[in-house]
Amino acid sequence: MTIALPSRPTHVLLDLDGTLTDSAPGVLASLRVAFAEIGLPVPDDEHLRGFVGPPLGLSFHRSGLTHEQAEAAIEVYRREYEGGGMLDNSVFDGVPELLTALADVGVTRVVATAKPQPYAEQVVRHFGLDAYLSGGIAGVFGPAMEGAGNHEGKEKVIARALAASGGDQAGAAAVMVGDREHDVRAAAANGIPTIGVAWGYGSPGELEEAGAAVVVGSAGELRGLLTA
Repeated sequence: MTIALPSRPTHVLLDLDGTLTDSAPGVLASLRVAFAEIGLPVPDDEHLRGFVGPPLGLSFHRSGLTHEQAEAAIEVYRREYEGGGMLDNSVFDGVPELLTALADVGVTRVVATAKPQPYAEQVVRHFGLDAYLSGGIAGVFGPAMEGAGNHEGKEKVIARALAASGGDQAGAAAVMVGDREHDVRAAAANGIPTIGVAWGYGSPGELEEAGAAVVVGSAGELRGLLTA
């Protein structure tokens, strides 16, 4: 089901990986080491890019790993990611300008991500994106560190972000911005629409099929849509 966009959003929730930052280089490098070290064939990059965004344990299970294999892979992945992969990353063109424009028109800006919150906060701080968020680093919402069998669904992260930022109050008009189907579905579970971004890691048609209200091709187009 597609939820229509409000005419004037008051709260914008932004995904991190694939929406604000291009985290794929560090994520893919860490995944390659994880698969190799636990003795499994390393999938091609097209498959590995599907890991960027959803909860990590869920992605390993979808790749056919047993619970024990997934736990081992997550341990190796974290070692590699924390050792440098996390910051093999960059901010997409136009993102600072987008966040500045949202601030200028009084829109509340928070991050709602499936990346574990400790990682998300480090990435946001490293690139100075906290300066553009409502509440600074307190405007970053993500799940706790996960294992292979436990992860907080993104719908719960979005619910927390909405509650903390006032986006669930009467009169608020909240919008999710993300690049993957789980962004769209988690937002819909909270009764809010999603603007999909085409520069992220979703496959062709993924966002539309999930029910995104609209898909934009650049941060400039997104800025115009949200601040018109």
